[in-house]
Amino acid sequence: MDFFAQQARVRGSSRRLVVLFALAVIAIVAAIDAVVWISLGHHAADGEPAGSNLSLLVISSVVVLGGIGLSSLFRIMSLAGGGKTVAESVGAVPVPPDTREPQLRQLRNVIEEVAIAAGVPVPDIYLMAGEPGINAFAAGYSASDAAVCVTQGCLDNLSRDELQGVIAHEFSHVLNGDMRLNIRLMGLLFGILVLAIVGRKVIVFGGGRRSGRDGGGGQVWMIGLALIVVGYIGYFFARLIQAAVARSRESLADASAVQFTRQTDGISGALKKIAILSEGSQLQVANKQEVAHMLFGEAGKFSALFATHPPLLQRIHALEPGFREEDLVRLAASLQRAAQSPPAFATAGQPGKPQGAPGMVQPPVLPVLAGAIAAAPRFQRAAAVHQAMPATLTAAVQQPESALAVVLALATSMEAELQPGQRRIVADAFGDDVLRAVQTMAGEVTTLPPIARLPLAALAFPALKQLPEGRQQTLLAALDALVRADGKVDLNEYCLVRLLRMQLQEARQPRRTPVDGSKKLPGCRDSVSLVCAIVAAGGCSDEASARRAWLLAMQHAFPGEAIEWSPPPAAWQGPLERALDDLDGLLPVAKELVIQSLLSAIRADGQVSVEEAELLRVICASLHCPVPV
Repeated sequence: MDFFAQQARVRGSSRRLVVLFALAVIAIVAAIDAVVWISLGHHAADGEPAGSNLSLLVISSVVVLGGIGLSSLFRIMSLAGGGKTVAESVGAVPVPPDTREPQLRQLRNVIEEVAIAAGVPVPDIYLMAGEPGINAFAAGYSASDAAVCVTQGCLDNLSRDELQGVIAHEFSHVLNGDMRLNIRLMGLLFGILVLAIVGRKVIVFGGGRRSGRDGGGGQVWMIGLALIVVGYIGYFFARLIQAAVARSRESLADASAVQFTRQTDGISGALKKIAILSEGSQLQVANKQEVAHMLFGEAGKFSALFATHPPLLQRIHALEPGFREEDLVRLAASLQRAAQSPPAFATAGQPGKPQGAPGMVQPPVLPVLAGAIAAAPRFQRAAAVHQAMPATLTAAVQQPESALAVVLALATSMEAELQPGQRRIVADAFGDDVLRAVQTMAGEVTTLPPIARLPLAALAFPALKQLPEGRQQTLLAALDALVRADGKVDLNEYCLVRLLRMQLQEARQPRRTPVDGSKKLPGCRDSVSLVCAIVAAGGCSDEASARRAWLLAMQHAFPGEAIEWSPPPAAWQGPLERALDDLDGLLPVAKELVIQSLLSAIRADGQVSVEEAELLRVICASLHCPVPV
């Protein structure tokens, strides 16, 4: 997934968006000022020349700008809760974590597997139960407060692979920073539309005054009419901007989904079904235009000017260059025959999980002519890790209090001499009931392979962020104390605590999640050197090997430069925290160089250990980047 190139494009889209909306607002202010001047400003005041009323234009400009700005800010602040607020605004309902309904269970499984593979916490999951069209969106300020919402049509009509393709498409928006831009678009559109709403109120007021004796009602009525006309014209052009920005990102998200899952059948199959089925991707919810730019497919039948996505056939052809429109006719006939057949459930390795809608079998796979696509071992490993987790643990992480016990158990040592002290830490922080739950979970946690530890924490995250803030802080303090019980902190312990602390903090204050930085790599040379040294030392058994791995990384980041090797300090955790915060301020292209340099260090010995993989996952999360494919 070319995350960094996409993120750079999103930055460019953001700049263009600011410029275009600024021009639109300037045009709106100028138009309103012209109407105010015609209605009021050209009249002489108390025998003075008409120019003495120029102050009206200043007042008018300030009022209009203030109205648009405050309305936009109000709308953005109303979405401060992040992704779940956006999902609930369109009538979506959360999918229970312990659901046993086959379609919803499959949805949760797919989203959890994609989250594990991407190295991000599991998002909140929502369903638009009354929507028969095939559509979905991701919303939020960051991965830690993201929500993924799908329509009932996705569950009724898509196979597991197709659903996976749609979810991977939405995760690409999560990973490349589209979601924050989408929320800003919602606020700006609302701010401009408010002018028309205010205009209607002014007309009502002006109409009342027209029947009075002051004779000024006609002028007020004219201003109200102007607000309505200019407000809707401004909204028209704002919708054009919204559509243009959205179209530029959707094709990239399709390509990213293919790179992520390593197969085109899923997402192209979903697009074909949108083209075939009568409901398509349309939404019935009243405020669908507000979220149109963040959806998987078009929210309604808009003209090409207002289309927020490229044409369906164009999207399919980009994925499958050999695709022909007549293939849709054959696929439609196949689906019609399948609808008359008995239900076909289950996929390989997923007994009892619905492959598509009841009464529908997997559609025939059309030839993939986009070229050979290499297998994606990381994605397959994520699915295997998820499916192999003990049922007791996956059930426990679905509820806040039991998820808390699981995470504490992950930080508990199996060394007998450390356990009495660690038990006191848990009992002092949470009481004897939680201690007993932790001891029960500890036995299950010991059966986990090391590679499943951070994925289990990712599954626990949605439940953990439901805990009260004070309890979250107590949890983080207890985790710190548990991992320091033996006087040192190893890489596994550091990764667990760092990841949970960062993600819980971002989930509590989503709007404060760091945005893309502006630093260049040379200005962060010391931080790059330290992080590469810690990664190299963590993956090598001796200093000479660590030094060689570090040199490979530094030559990748700073080719041709002579930089002196410095082993990581004994107390490396604090310096690493500061270095990661420093690197998070880099430009996307500089972050790409850092990640690729770290990969050079990790692969120096020809193998990737669990500790190295976990540390890379935490570094990527700290830099707000996906784990590289």
